[in-house]
Amino acid sequence: MKSGSLVVVGAGLRPADHLTAEAAAAVRQADRVLYLVCDPAGEQALRQLNPRRSEFLAPLYAAGRPLPAVYDEMVDRVAACVRGGMRTCLAMYGHPGLLVVPSHRAIRRVRGEGYAARMLPGVSAEDCLFADLEIDPAMTGWQSYWAADFLICGRRVDPTSAVVLWGVGGMTTWTAAPARSQAGAWERDSLDLLRDRLIRDYPPDHEVVLYEAAVHPVSPPRISRVPLAELPQSDVTLATTLYIPPSRPAPIDETLCARLHVTRAAFEALREEG
Repeated sequence: MKSGSLVVVGAGLRPADHLTAEAAAAVRQADRVLYLVCDPAGEQALRQLNPRRSEFLAPLYAAGRPLPAVYDEMVDRVAACVRGGMRTCLAMYGHPGLLVVPSHRAIRRVRGEGYAARMLPGVSAEDCLFADLEIDPAMTGWQSYWAADFLICGRRVDPTSAVVLWGVGGMTTWTAAPARSQAGAWERDSLDLLRDRLIRDYPPDHEVVLYEAAVHPVSPPRISRVPLAELPQSDVTLATTLYIPPSRPAPIDETLCARLHVTRAAFEALREEG
């Protein structure tokens, strides 16, 4: 194994609060830290851990640049540091494995060139959603899709299980985020299409949740409950996630209950308590 290495860490949604001890140690020990977070407090929290060896990647998001070009440059920067023999740390917002394209690409690149690479977890928007909406995904099941993939690939849903759609406010945004205002970064047509697709499986009055995790300690999360039919008229941003609760309970196979020596009532009580 060559002398350079890469560790990709998750900084959480609020690095000052969410950064794990393991991730913080990786940042401190790195010869070079490349990082991308959402707010100045998070930037300061990371830079304080390794002030002389840190580089903020946000300037790469120049107005109008296609996102693939931005990601390519991030990965090139990371690979150059690793090839230079540095213990390199890439610190990304949230969980580095959830909707963070450069982290996966960087690991594949440097590992393919013979360098050691690994990923450490972080607090994700999904973790925050579970806590803020008080959801236990194991009780009803959990279906998770990138909204654009859900629409374009014709994904199927089980209405008896919870569904989360990531990126409903940026389904038609393919350039870097600062190129447009949040209000102009999405198109109503995509929300119309999404509403029409979901109404195949859910009643129009089914209540859905528009969710945005809090990125500042003093700010609450955004939790907006609307009927599915009103989704296109809702206020969404690039940070908005759509949570769709089950519209009906899942059927219970009483033959299997008998074989497992559990009554229907006992199973329903256990699921309700869980």
